[in-house]
Amino acid sequence: MGKRARPTHAGTPATTVLTRAGIAFEVLTYDHDPGAGSFGLEAAAALGVEPGRVFKTLLVTTDHGLAVGIVPVDRSLDLKAIATALRVKKAAMAEPGDAERSSGYVVGGISPIGQKRALPTVLDESANDHDTILVSGGRRGLDVELSPTDLASVTRASCAPISR
Repeated sequence: MGKRARPTHAGTPATTVLTRAGIAFEVLTYDHDPGAGSFGLEAAAALGVEPGRVFKTLLVTTDHGLAVGIVPVDRSLDLKAIATALRVKKAAMAEPGDAERSSGYVVGGISPIGQKRALPTVLDESANDHDTILVSGGRRGLDVELSPTDLASVTRASCAPISR
């Protein structure tokens, strides 16, 4: 099971941004298994949370640059849907190195919060089915739990049906 830590001890850009913004959140930690096939599903299992409440942060490239999609870990990002939500012609998954350079986080620990550069962000509308959701807190083995409304506010995300 996951261990719970105080937000002030997490020490990531994501937790710093949340603390400074006065947003209520909880830090959840677990021992990351380097052999795990899916970072998000590993987090859900380790923390004992249904996968539909744990969201992964994915970077896409568009004709207008990089953007962020946030979808449940048990679903896939619908590239046509995120392109529509972003009002661009098409979207493709960003290369991992580009995602890491842009966000300042490593793959498997990319948080939608506190990225080096603010990017257009779309949160899957299914997040609104839950009082709280979990997203990466900025490193593997660390998630933050917060309300979808607060996540959308702090990331300036729009909400749209972008998962399948």
